[in-house]
Amino acid sequence: MNWNLKDQVVLVTGAGRGLGRAAAELLAKCGASVGVCDVDPATCTQTTLAIQNAGGRASEHPFSVADRRAFLAAAADFAKANGRIDAVVNNAMILRYEPIEQVTETVLDQMLAVGIKGSVWGAQALLAHMDKDKGGAIVNMTSPVAERGYPNTAVYSLVKGALLTLTKTLAAELGPRKVRVNAVAPGSVPTPGALGLNSEEEYVRRTRTIPLRRLGGADDSAQAVAFLLSPAASFINGEILHVDGGIAAAG
Repeated sequence: MNWNLKDQVVLVTGAGRGLGRAAAELLAKCGASVGVCDVDPATCTQTTLAIQNAGGRASEHPFSVADRRAFLAAAADFAKANGRIDAVVNNAMILRYEPIEQVTETVLDQMLAVGIKGSVWGAQALLAHMDKDKGGAIVNMTSPVAERGYPNTAVYSLVKGALLTLTKTLAAELGPRKVRVNAVAPGSVPTPGALGLNSEEEYVRRTRTIPLRRLGGADDSAQAVAFLLSPAASFINGEILHVDGGIAAAG
């Protein structure tokens, strides 16, 4: 599906690889001008060049979303070059699983800063640079772990649960300002980051528990993001779109 995002201006965080890169590339393919944001300058450049080489519009913005000043400065540069910002996709996250007794203060602070603070700064970036008459949209990336208990994912689940709540709260708060806020909750997707945490045997086990009996792909969640930013979703606000093969429904 090629969603109509012609002339939209969209900032995507964590766009250097995985789900963020898939979203950035599809949004550009659908006509959007994409601000590619990632803490890793190398992958930020790679995604940007891939979009440009495919005929799309993209600019690279390497910074940490945990740094409010850096985030808002990058957003200002992106908005200056494009006239405004229409949407922000808050995708950046540190993917780490470990038993609760092994969580350090450093890891906890980093994950909260990237996952939660970064999403708040993303909302602020949109509000500072959107067309007030036209409004805008935010898509947060949450997860089925926000609604189910999984061992060794306490901090990751904490962050994703906070994003679920943030999504609904901002939908109510910003709706009167013509800003739609929704979330995508991808299921098991063997991205480069996830592959470093899970064995092949674990993915085989997960496949057996998914009602559709297959893992998701990065393009599955990218399609959901594009849909939520498209005119087809103009009256959708405050929703969590599960792209998980039925995991959340199965309980």
